[in-house]
Amino acid sequence: MSRSRAHGFTLVEVLVALSIMAVLATMAWQGVDGIVRARDVSQAQMERTLRLNTVIAQWDQDLLSIYDSAVVPGLDFDGSTVRLARSAPGGVQMVAWSLQGTTLRRWTGPVVTDVASLQDSWLRSQQLLGDEPGQLLLLDDVSELQLYFFLTNGWANAQSTGDVTPGTPGTAEPQRERLPAGARLMLAFGEKRLVRDLVLAPQQP
Repeated sequence: MSRSRAHGFTLVEVLVALSIMAVLATMAWQGVDGIVRARDVSQAQMERTLRLNTVIAQWDQDLLSIYDSAVVPGLDFDGSTVRLARSAPGGVQMVAWSLQGTTLRRWTGPVVTDVASLQDSWLRSQQLLGDEPGQLLLLDDVSELQLYFFLTNGWANAQSTGDVTPGTPGTAEPQRERLPAGARLMLAFGEKRLVRDLVLAPQQP
C-alpha cells in the first residue's frame, strides 16, 4: 500500500521568494518616491513662477502710477531701495521696494493728501528696518537688485544724474530731476537674471 507524501516549500525556496519580493518592493518604493519628489519640485517651481509674476505685475502698477511733484522725488534709487510716490485712491502714497539681505520687500505708506504728511512719509521710507506696518515679503533668495533709467542718451544707472526740470517762474517750485522715459528692473537669483523694462507714463506739465 503506497502512502502519499505532502510536498511544501523548503526554507531555501521561502528565503529566495522573500528576497525577490523585497527587491520588487524596494524598486516600487523608489519609483513612487521619485514621482513624489518630481511632483513636489514641479509644484514649488510653479508656485514661485506665479509669485514672481504677481510681483512683476505689482511693480508695473507702481511705476505706471508714479506721481511727480515738487514735494518729494517721484522715483529714486539709492543702490538698495527703490522709492516712489504713486497716485492712490484718495491721495498720494509712498512705496519702497528694498532688498534686505536676500529678501525683497515692499513697503507702502499711508495715503496722504497734504504736503507735510507726504514729506514725513518720504522720510519714513528712508528709515525702514523691515518690521514696520505695511511691509510685505515678496521674494526670497534674491542676490541683487538693480535699477536703470532710460535717459536722453539711453540706459544709465539710476544713481546717475538725469535731466533737470526747471522750476516754474514766479513760484516757489524748485528745479528737480525729470522722471526718466523708462525704467529697467534687474533682479538676480544666483546665476539667473530677471530683467523687466517698462515705459513710464508721461507726466502732466
